[in-house]
Amino acid sequence: MPTPIPELSFFARLKLAFRVLGNASLAQQVAVLEPAAEALPAAPPPPEKTHAAGLAVLALLQREGRLIDFLQEDVSSFSDGDIGAAARVVHAGSRKVLEQYLTLEPVLKEAEGASVTVPAGFNAERIRLTGNIAGEPPFRGSLKHHGWVATAVRLPAVATSLDARVIAPAEVEL
Repeated sequence: MPTPIPELSFFARLKLAFRVLGNASLAQQVAVLEPAAEALPAAPPPPEKTHAAGLAVLALLQREGRLIDFLQEDVSSFSDGDIGAAARVVHAGSRKVLEQYLTLEPVLKEAEGASVTVPAGFNAERIRLTGNIAGEPPFRGSLKHHGWVATAVRLPAVATSLDARVIAPAEVEL
């Protein structure tokens, strides 16, 4: 492990700069070291930049379907009719986002409840086995959910100048 370099005060750095300026041999040695300093790995981006695309999808679902508002609301005191009416708005807006930005297809084409065979070498990311799993494939079972796979993604680019953490700005009517 390299020896840590001590922190230099302003005046110590200034003194060193004058020494480098006055000594061509030392200046050349410093110039050789400079590219190594530039090759240091960049700091990882903050989480909001790393996850900007996911936050953008959440923002779209909020803008079109008010998904976050619905999920953050304590619905225990509302009637089933009120919840159903709100769910229709969330459903319609969220479905619009899915249709506009993604193409989704079922992982398995069979109807839910159908008997299916899971072959040896199946993709465990696409098919999850549940229940009493014993023995070796092929497995036979009942399809509980057909799964989803995105076959096309058409998300808008996220501008780096925007704060991706802002899912929905506060609205103030004047």
